[in-house]
Amino acid sequence: MSAIPQPLQGMSDIISPEVEVWQTLETRAREVLARFDFREVRTPIVEMASVYLHSLGDTSDIVQKQMYAFETRGGKQVCLRPEGTAGVMRHLAGRGQEAQDARVYYMGPMFRAERPQAGRRRQFHQLGVECMGPPTPEQDAEVIALQAALFEAWELGPVSFQLNTRGSPEDFPRILEGLRGELEARKSDLCEDCQRRMDSNVLRVLDCKVPGCKEIVQELSPITTWMDPASLEYFDRVRKTLDLLKVPYEVNPLLVRGLDYYQHSIWEVTSTALGAQDALSGGGRYRMAMGKAELEGVGFGIGMERVLLALSEAQQAKFSVDAKPLVMLVAQNDAAREANLSLAADLRRAGLRVRMDLTGKSMKAQMKAAGRQNAATVLIRGEAELTAGTVQWRDMSNSEQQEVTLEKVVGLLVK
Repeated sequence: MSAIPQPLQGMSDIISPEVEVWQTLETRAREVLARFDFREVRTPIVEMASVYLHSLGDTSDIVQKQMYAFETRGGKQVCLRPEGTAGVMRHLAGRGQEAQDARVYYMGPMFRAERPQAGRRRQFHQLGVECMGPPTPEQDAEVIALQAALFEAWELGPVSFQLNTRGSPEDFPRILEGLRGELEARKSDLCEDCQRRMDSNVLRVLDCKVPGCKEIVQELSPITTWMDPASLEYFDRVRKTLDLLKVPYEVNPLLVRGLDYYQHSIWEVTSTALGAQDALSGGGRYRMAMGKAELEGVGFGIGMERVLLALSEAQQAKFSVDAKPLVMLVAQNDAAREANLSLAADLRRAGLRVRMDLTGKSMKAQMKAAGRQNAATVLIRGEAELTAGTVQWRDMSNSEQQEVTLEKVVGLLVK
């Protein structure tokens, strides 16, 4: 006899009561996003591989190591989406003028072939926001404030916004040259990945987690050393706007974020509840080419599994409790079961959560099922109750029971 199939490594089923926590987070997120006038967009899970090769850069770890890429029967190179921004940009690139000031968000699964670890899965879920428009410090700050509002709605513990600037595209050549110049004398002391990054993407050296590389990076000049005054003024306006919006932050001069399309404002959010791997989410301003279109905007992505890890057990328990307690209908015979079908319909129309046995189980089995399903109230009917037009109302929290007329049942349960 063959074994029961299991999910693939790094992928898992999401079931009750955890799934109710997800639903609460998603519902609260949609309420906050609506207040900031963002609209949802749902893009396909499978995209042409070129969407990510052109937007993320072929030197990024996502493209080089993590994409689930494969060839279709028709010979097309496609992949499971590893992140949300590129697919949204592909969509907006075909919207013409409408895309210039779009404010959209997405929720859904992403896929990366990386080593599974706490809060990081091969199938994981992101909530992301894209706010389109030319570089504006005030818009960058508003999107950061939106992210702070989401964390507040989710009742997360203390989080820290780490903020920095990548400068303008015109600054990039000077920044790269300056970093390579300072790192050249220590190149042999860097890890193999960082030695490769010296030529391919030197900014990623600043993000390396290897202790020896981190010590070298601490001695480097901040990347603002090689920026124009206009870029520094832009960053100053972002900080002043965040102060006006009362969003706390810390400037982290070593923060760079690895993707090629970032410019000006970049940030990451960390949480002490996550331990050593404390990254919760990240975002920034970008300029991205998508075919003949060039799109500019600012946005962020939040790993939802990371959010769940950052929630305390008490918070998760509160989020998983359904607002509508379960009412269980128990029947002594077929006539009572038939009458309960009509009662169940009335109760559900009144907005109540109702369940009943439809397979002909004994009353004893029905009561046991009510206990297993954590029913708050059980309504019992037999011959006597059908004749009298009543139900036996049992409060499952204390096992107290009383007879209630049918006319009063709906009103009492709603209360």
